Amino acid sequence: MGLFDRKVSKAAISPAPAKAAAAGANIYGNQNTSVNVFNQYYSWREGEQRNLLMTIPAVSRCRDLLASVIGCMPLRAYNMSWDGERMVKNYIAPRSWMRQPDPQNTYAHFFSWVFDDLYMFGRSIIHITSRTADGFPASYQRLPVGSITTTDQTGPVWFAPSNQVYFNGVELDTRDLLQILSPTTGLVYTSVSAVETALKIEAARNRNASSSIPAGILKQTGGEPLSAQELADLAAAFNAARATNQTAALNEFLSYEATTMSPDKMLLIESANYSALEMARLGNVPPYLVGVSTGSYSYQSSQQARADLYIFGVKLYAEAIAEAFSMNNILPMGTYVEFDAENYLAENYMADQAEEPQENTQEELANR
Repeated sequence: MGLFDRKVSKAAISPAPAKAAAAGANIYGNQNTSVNVFNQYYSWREGEQRNLLMTIPAVSRCRDLLASVIGCMPLRAYNMSWDGERMVKNYIAPRSWMRQPDPQNTYAHFFSWVFDDLYMFGRSIIHITSRTADGFPASYQRLPVGSITTTDQTGPVWFAPSNQVYFNGVELDTRDLLQILSPTTGLVYTSVSAVETALKIEAARNRNASSSIPAGILKQTGGEPLSAQELADLAAAFNAARATNQTAALNEFLSYEATTMSPDKMLLIESANYSALEMARLGNVPPYLVGVSTGSYSYQSSQQARADLYIFGVKLYAEAIAEAFSMNNILPMGTYVEFDAENYLAENYMADQAEEPQENTQEELANR
């Protein structure tokens, strides 16, 4: 038998009502923090490094795969008890924020972007916007890490929650913040050379794809010798003509020798595949899930693919998020939360998603 057996018991849903922070002050009455700073979305930034990294297709795919898992797994609350032989999980009724942490956003959006911050920057900063009558958080708002500055830590490794946090230049009271630290270093700080190589490969492919005519050499075969500047101008005019009209005119003193580069070589297919493999390694995602074949690794079913994605990529971040939301300043002592991964990993997960509409259709046809 496992260490943790599960049994469900009833418990009261979170105490209400929630009390919001007063205008012009935070929850604890610190007049230096204006509430308006949290609603000025035009000034929010995800970070240039993160946005540049997302231009690499393999990185974007890795991020989206992992975020989709975090966003689809619901949170559930439980406490622990000793049955004389082992610790047992007793599932209890969830607090209201476990279904919608941010009143202005959906559950999937909130936790997908919390994961994004952990994945890219190694930490996520969440603002507590209201509290219940017992003093525990009732609602949250995720703050983009690209707009966060901490003067007591510079990263890329975050050793503990910061005590000096600034959001768009405004200092925040850390008692109003939930700071989630990732077990791994953020992607924007790791394997810089591999990322730069991937970006250069993408730039080269884009450059080569801008013309349907292979690269070549424009050679002068007669007439008065041209200067270096004249040759450069002639080459530029030739490139402009073939880029716009795909037809260029040459006189009897000029010839064009096209290279023997094939389209797959011009688009650097092999280099792109190797770069995607490197990015899959960097992103903690099995290579076959980003469309890269490794030759010796295969999976037997969609269930195994989901298990690989969860175990190798998602689980570490899911545990970090759940443990942060289980801390004693977020939930009463002895109460914990976890992501419900059982349904996601279940063998009939995909069937459950498709069966109900299909059964309804068959039933309607039978009634007809």
